[in-house]
Amino acid sequence: MLRMSGSHVTPEDVPTEDVVRRYFAIVADLASTEADLRGILHPDASFNELPNPIAPGGNTRDVEETVAGFLAGKQRLTTQSITIDEVLVSGDRAGVRSRWQGTIGETEIVAHMAGFVTVADGLILTHDTYDCYEPFSLPG
Repeated sequence: MLRMSGSHVTPEDVPTEDVVRRYFAIVADLASTEADLRGILHPDASFNELPNPIAPGGNTRDVEETVAGFLAGKQRLTTQSITIDEVLVSGDRAGVRSRWQGTIGETEIVAHMAGFVTVADGLILTHDTYDCYEPFSLPG
């Protein structure tokens, strides 16, 4: 249920699922901006990527490192999309099952993702992602 302050809905009143879906939409959209991403991230946000073929050692990033990766991806990718298959919400936590698809050069890369997202004050506080990539090879 949305709480309203007069006629104003505050960010912390937005349902967890709506925040999560907005976050994924911003990340997927190659036309989205740094300001768009920063606008949905909590200042203390952290992002944990478990080991996968793109990041064999995994990664833990803060907001600045996440924004840098977001911008770098926009330079490398010619297409990108995220299809959300399922969002399960419990309070301020959401489990998300999705499919990421991107193109680098002539190579299409597909990852089946599962993640856990925490929302605080209407913003993304944590995102732990488990990415399972379909086989691919980039020209060397």
